[in-house]
Amino acid sequence: MIQNIEPHEYRNEYTPEPPKKDSVLLYYEGRKVLVKIENQEISFLSFEEAGKYHPDIYEEYTYLFSIDGQGYYLAEGIDPENFPGYELMDNQYFREARPKYRQFAAVTGWQLYRWYQSRKYCGHCGQPLVHDDKERMMRCPDCGMMEFPKICPAVIIAVTHGDKILMSKYAGREYKKYALLAGFCEIGEPVEETVRREVMEEVGLKVKNIRYYKSQPWSFTDTLLLGFFCELDGAEGITLDTEELAMAEWFERDNMPVEAEDLSLTNEMMMAFKHGKV
Repeated sequence: MIQNIEPHEYRNEYTPEPPKKDSVLLYYEGRKVLVKIENQEISFLSFEEAGKYHPDIYEEYTYLFSIDGQGYYLAEGIDPENFPGYELMDNQYFREARPKYRQFAAVTGWQLYRWYQSRKYCGHCGQPLVHDDKERMMRCPDCGMMEFPKICPAVIIAVTHGDKILMSKYAGREYKKYALLAGFCEIGEPVEETVRREVMEEVGLKVKNIRYYKSQPWSFTDTLLLGFFCELDGAEGITLDTEELAMAEWFERDNMPVEAEDLSLTNEMMMAFKHGKV
């Protein structure tokens, strides 16, 4: 999955120490990330490169995380045209970019970038927020309001029926491949109940024997994904929610239209069922 970047080590402790010349700058414009692509591998700006055109970059920075002890920082106010060989790539490119640890860095940085962009003013009193010195948090110096990064829990659901699994396609989204059922947890709702509710809402089925499988951070949508397998409880006829899904269909284990990739929890769960591991 996208977060499995071993042997590289990701550390997300908030340690906003001053950047070094070889520290990494992640620059975003909306959905796009500034990268250099050489021999089909991506790299990012360093502070040394950016400092040639923006000397104050060492004074105005936002610390993000580190990988293998190298700091990654959020860049603002730079001009991409100053850096020949670099280009702005849409975030969907990072479903396949390599090397994998930089793919993960680009997507995780994009989640934090979007959070910082939407947390400039206090939602309580309207005053400008400031960075906290000790935690990854935006704080209002006037009323004391504290804002932490947004993480939304959601479930990925593999509904099985003997040697069959329910696969679907989303309605009205960029992603057109087969997926599993999914949905966000609601206030006051245990995740197991989210599984039951989402299956009933999207395909009109009851399920039983709900079993937790694995989790995954999914920075594309600010989400923490929780994977569950469950079994059909009753008739297998589908009542499709056409606002959420373009289709949903039962597939035999040996006839699943899916191939392995190393990005998503959804794919890992489908491949686990396909190869009889669950």
